[in-house]
Amino acid sequence: MVKALNIFGFLSFEFADVLDILMVAVIIFFLLRSVRGDTTILNIVMVLVLLMVLRAVVTAMDMQMMSSLLNALLDVGVLAIIILFQPEIRHMLNRLARNSALARRAGEFFNRVLGIKAEQMGDRSVEELTEAVRAMSAEKTGALIVLQHKSSMDDYISTGDRFDAEINRRLIMNIFFKNSPLHDGAMIIRGNRIAAARCQLPMTNRTDIPAHYGMRHRAAIGLSEDTDAEIIVVSEETGNVSFVVNGEIRTIKDVKELRQLLGAVMSGEGK
Repeated sequence: MVKALNIFGFLSFEFADVLDILMVAVIIFFLLRSVRGDTTILNIVMVLVLLMVLRAVVTAMDMQMMSSLLNALLDVGVLAIIILFQPEIRHMLNRLARNSALARRAGEFFNRVLGIKAEQMGDRSVEELTEAVRAMSAEKTGALIVLQHKSSMDDYISTGDRFDAEINRRLIMNIFFKNSPLHDGAMIIRGNRIAAARCQLPMTNRTDIPAHYGMRHRAAIGLSEDTDAEIIVVSEETGNVSFVVNGEIRTIKDVKELRQLLGAVMSGEGK
């Protein structure tokens, strides 16, 4: 037993060693919990953790060739993973930051210091948007509408056609009319203005989404996982209206519910 402890270097076991192991275990636990449901990112994290554990073992056993090989593999492998899986890693970090209470408080503090405020919508804009969604739902016109808050939408706006227009029900319906060149993609609303249309959103990698949800719902979930935005989805097949926030889909029963929800969210009460 003593020899085995000597081989792995655990004979001298102090408080610092216990604290070191606990800290690493906590980091790995929260990292794995933050990426559960996303098999691609989960596999990446598991491979990195296993390689690091293996490197620690071979280093403790003074296996110089294996230690050198694993060091080189980790150095090159981490760089390759960052390049190849940049969207997935950004998604993981965004989710980790949004699920962490400490990160949220730090973000709120810096937002106050920098004067960054959530974009809010007035009563008239809420009414115009609600009526547009109601009409598109009745006509089964597919729509994907993003409501921006504090998270920047500049990267997504740059993929579409920029606007600077007041929120108007007829304009919204004309944009999403099936023969319109702007109907594909998402509309992004910033405060009381339509900022862009035909924008491309990131698709979620989740595999637990019911099959009856289409590409618009997957894009809405993907964006809501990375940002604090709320997304309204109108199904082209059924006309059903969904409200997506924090990766969760809420089915809207009627226009009154949507109006109340928009009023609460855009005034900051729903955040």
